[in-house]
Amino acid sequence: MNPDFEFRKQVSEGLPEVLPEPPVMDPGISRAPARTLVLSSREKELALRNALRYFPAHQHAVLAPEFARELEERGRIYMYRFRPAYKMHARPIDDYPARSRKAAAIMLMIQNNLDPAVAQHPYELITYGGNGAVFQNWAQYRLAMRYLCEMTDDQTLLMYSGHPMGLFPAAPGAPRVVVTNGMMIPHYSTTEDYDRYVSLGVTSYGQMTAGSYMYIGPQGIVHGTTITLLNAGRLYLNTEDTLAGKTFVTSGLGGMSGAQGKAALITRAACVIAEVNPRAAIKRRDQGWVQEISSDLDVVARRLERARIAGEPLAMAYLGNVVDLWEYFARHDIPIDLGSDQTSLHLPYSGGYYPAGLGYDEANDRMVADPAGFRELVTVSLVRHAAAIGELAGKGMRFWDYGNAFLLEASRAGAAVMAPDGGFLYPSYVENIMGPMCFDYGFGPFRWVVTSGRPEDLDTTDEIAAEVLVEQARTAPPEIRRQIADNLHWIRSARENRLVVGSQARILYADTEGRVAIARAFNEAIRAGRISAPVVLGRDHHDVSGTDSPYRETANIRDGSRFTADMAVQNVIGDAMRGATWVSLHNGGGTGWGESINGGFGLLIDGSEEARRALESMLFFDVANGIARRAWAGNDGARFAAARLQETQGLLRLTPVHECADPALLTSAFTKVDV
Repeated sequence: MNPDFEFRKQVSEGLPEVLPEPPVMDPGISRAPARTLVLSSREKELALRNALRYFPAHQHAVLAPEFARELEERGRIYMYRFRPAYKMHARPIDDYPARSRKAAAIMLMIQNNLDPAVAQHPYELITYGGNGAVFQNWAQYRLAMRYLCEMTDDQTLLMYSGHPMGLFPAAPGAPRVVVTNGMMIPHYSTTEDYDRYVSLGVTSYGQMTAGSYMYIGPQGIVHGTTITLLNAGRLYLNTEDTLAGKTFVTSGLGGMSGAQGKAALITRAACVIAEVNPRAAIKRRDQGWVQEISSDLDVVARRLERARIAGEPLAMAYLGNVVDLWEYFARHDIPIDLGSDQTSLHLPYSGGYYPAGLGYDEANDRMVADPAGFRELVTVSLVRHAAAIGELAGKGMRFWDYGNAFLLEASRAGAAVMAPDGGFLYPSYVENIMGPMCFDYGFGPFRWVVTSGRPEDLDTTDEIAAEVLVEQARTAPPEIRRQIADNLHWIRSARENRLVVGSQARILYADTEGRVAIARAFNEAIRAGRISAPVVLGRDHHDVSGTDSPYRETANIRDGSRFTADMAVQNVIGDAMRGATWVSLHNGGGTGWGESINGGFGLLIDGSEEARRALESMLFFDVANGIARRAWAGNDGARFAAARLQETQGLLRLTPVHECADPALLTSAFTKVDV
């Protein structure tokens, strides 16, 4: 049978009329751990009723016990029976049987997020971060793909936390898909609420680019991690463009954290990354993102020291617990220059963090069989974790929180991470590095995917982006020359760094001017036939304007507004109004459920005049909104960027800031108040 024909048939049929046989589970595929089931007996029945409503009544007798078993054993109803038989990966855009080219592009992006080479736990529809889901279950996937096959450019598909609510009439310029994930009433947005409502099948945790169909594999964070490491060296170690001879210790080789090894190699650091999941470590070694694996701490320490002395770039996975790694280095006085952590601590008790003293499989069993005992082990482990880091920091190591809620959860565990002023002992990487050096100036993780799937088209986009950056650098002011230079080096080295996993995609930290100019050049190249098919533009939600998160993206907002979420919400609405192909808005992401609000977009450009107008309007607003908010908050880099934007865009008018220049006035004013 023709596999292309069979794929087109299956992807467009939605839920089959005849129940398919349960698919074979590949033992080599990483599986999400079973989740703690917190539902009462009545709530379990409600969860089952919610799941069965996707199917006709005559199938309920077969499916009910099957779904009930999944709920009891896995803590969720994934509907494994409906996982498609065809291979899951991004196909060229013309392979999708869609009436709308924009819908076909979204189908491509969804399949990339679920590709086993890309996704962390593909059978559970989790792309990264332990629980960052594309859909809640496979019925939702099948229905969404059918709707995308059927829809026209006069319809919009509404996605409620993975659930396709249906196709609605819409203007051609409106988004083809609008996604929301986990948008709870604030009072019901605790971690306990998350466990309950996700188990009920009524909400979902989309992380950032998982639930918004914009994940491009660990490359998506490699560039940001590379910039973070380079600038950490410049800020803390007086290095310039290399970390040769410097050591970096961290943890995590999952969907996002897997980027750390590649970033270390690019910056020429000697790096050790702890990972408890053997499958994750082996996957990253096979992909070339780490070079070596060892579970012997003596071997790891000797290898790290050899690399440091020789100035040799090294990405080594320690197969074991990060607490044991930190304590070994502290106990043996092994000098470490830079340290961080990328365990998924937004999910500390459900597979995001593995306490010292338990193996990977044992921990997965314990978190379900004894949730209270597991919580206590996590608490003890976090205290030890922070203590070992503190000992090494006292000897000169510079440590930063990588926005994964490490410091937040360590503080909740009672670990020694608090400063006398009530803040944290260590900065967030956004607070000291990415915020003032990149986000405030408008530089953030712009990305694109060539929908032809052809590597030569991706090479062409790299060449075009480099040409644009060279021209931008020619007239750039001193304040942003280094950022442009770093990005130019990145894009010129992208092919040799072998960054592609999954779709033919690229990421580049560009500012407002750079994003618009690059996108405009791509659109012209498509029109001229230099690029053979449309290009999807997007970004990480972790960007200038995309996320309000007080311990990460907005950590360097100091006017008291970092706990507000107007910016992210305004951004999604504004992008939708200006031509985005799809938009998304999520609760949580990185720092955890209830800890942030974030949003993103996708924009398909096809060489048309319509695409040119959309990219110029939407990409400008998408960055300018965040610059305006950061400038109003008092950030110097953002004020500089805002002034430049107003000079080049006559229709942009921002409310001016009049700072109080006399701090003594603020104090004396209250002494004159008669209370």
